[in-house]
Amino acid sequence: MGIFELTTGGAIGMLGAGLAVCLAGAGSARGTGLAGEAGTGLLCEDPSKFGKVMILQVIPGTQGLYGLVIGFLCLMRMGVLDGTYVDMSLQEGLRYFAACMPIAIGGGISAVAQGRVAAGSINILARQPEHWSKGMVLCIVVEFYAILSLLASIMMLLNIG
Repeated sequence: MGIFELTTGGAIGMLGAGLAVCLAGAGSARGTGLAGEAGTGLLCEDPSKFGKVMILQVIPGTQGLYGLVIGFLCLMRMGVLDGTYVDMSLQEGLRYFAACMPIAIGGGISAVAQGRVAAGSINILARQPEHWSKGMVLCIVVEFYAILSLLASIMMLLNIG
């Protein structure tokens, strides 16, 4: 069955997978961009801090990876990736869609929030370099909520019968 022959249920399930990837990825792009903007200012003054700035910039990118994992897991469970896809009901498609929403929404929002925290952490690195790890801890607090969103999506996907 080709992608253009999907039933409504299948199309809605694939829409959920796409939103998980796109919204979490867009949030990560925004978050890493915010941190990168702050980092470039510091690196103009002190290029020796590149390693620490890079770590702080990369952290908001994890949500995009989480969204990609959920998108692939959803498509795999639907049978799209291995060619075993069968027509699914609207109800089943809505289950897949709903299972993708925690990481789509939670990942997208938390990535931007984490980017803001990372940008603030870069300011800590600029002014008091010996305390930069405190900024890392603040970033990890935001990451916790992205992980909760990831776990919610995984648990929902694995329980779709």
